[in-house]
This record gives sequence, C-alpha cells and structure tokens, in this order.
Amino acid sequence: MNLYPRVLKSLIDIIVSFFLLILLSPVIIFLVILLFIFNSKQIFFIQKRPGKNEKIFGLIKFKTMNDRRDEFGNLFPDSERLTKVGKFIRKFSLDELLQFINVLKGDMSLIGPRPLLIEYLPLYNDRQKKRHNVKPGITGWAQVNGRNAISWQKKFELDVWYVENISFVVDIKIFWLTIKKIILRDGINQKGEATVNYFKGNNT
Repeated sequence: MNLYPRVLKSLIDIIVSFFLLILLSPVIIFLVILLFIFNSKQIFFIQKRPGKNEKIFGLIKFKTMNDRRDEFGNLFPDSERLTKVGKFIRKFSLDELLQFINVLKGDMSLIGPRPLLIEYLPLYNDRQKKRHNVKPGITGWAQVNGRNAISWQKKFELDVWYVENISFVVDIKIFWLTIKKIILRDGINQKGEATVNYFKGNNT
C-alpha cells in the first residue's frame, strides 16, 4: 500500500494549511478590509463544486466580480464583471487563499486537479472522469503546465496524468512550480479573456 496518497498526503495538507492560514492571516485580514471598502461590502464567494468521487462541497474564495446583469437577468461576461480590486487580487492569485479552509475541512487537498463547475460533470468522457478519483487541489499539474492558457482537453489530460502518477516527489515539484507561476503571473488568463472560457464538451 502506498502510504503517501492514502495517509501522509492528507496529514501534510492539514498541517501545512493550518500554518499557512496563521502565517497569511495579516494578508487575509487586509483583503477582507479592502473588499469591504471597495467592493460594496461583498467579500466572500462560495460556489458548489464537485470534489472527490463527485461529492459536492462549497468552494470558498474572495469575491472578485460583481453581480451585474442585463435586462433579461443574465450575468454580464466575466471580463465586464471583474472589479478593479478583483483584478489586483487575481493578479497575484490571492482569491485562492481561503481555500486553505476547504483543505482543513477535508474537501480539498493542497495539490490535485482544480475543482470545476458542477455543470461540467455530464460533459466528461470516461477517462476525464478520473480527475475525481482524488481530492481537488488549490493547485495542480495542469496549473503549472499552462493553467488557463491551455485547452480544456489538454488540461484534463494533465489532471488524469496526476491522478495516475501521484507521489510526494510530484507534489513537491508542483508546489515549487506554483510559486514560480505566481511570481511570473504566467497562464492566469486565456488570451483575450479575463478568466477562462466555459467547457462545452469534447466535441466543441
């Protein structure tokens, strides 16, 4: 039995997340105040996402977009709803900090495939569904190999590769590459987009 993915990985998740939340608490408090003042008191964004074995949980993030809608009640595109404060927060991936709470709760891991939207679940093929065989992560193999700048199909290939090759060495490599990506702000957006296009299935 491989002890790392079955036991040690979760233990490391809890220990590291606990200390990072303490270490980053001044930054988190600053962001709470910043959003309270400049984002119409809208601070947190909680959205239902599928986790391990497609179990649904509430993903916690800092709110970086407003809720502007058109005359028909439809939300405006992400690029039009991203606030000035939100742009700053996303520039340095600070909107992800609250997900350490998700890790402590056991919903997520520090490293794993990113938790995506519930409506994507019926769109995956059998191989892509393997990304839900492990806990989703704050960062992952796809994030350090292109993040939002690569196609959905490539992203899912990288997610499944991680699931099939999970190890302590791979996680350490992803951890350090994530720090590098954050510093360089590489691959945060798709070209010409504020965030990333929606996944519409494998035949689109």
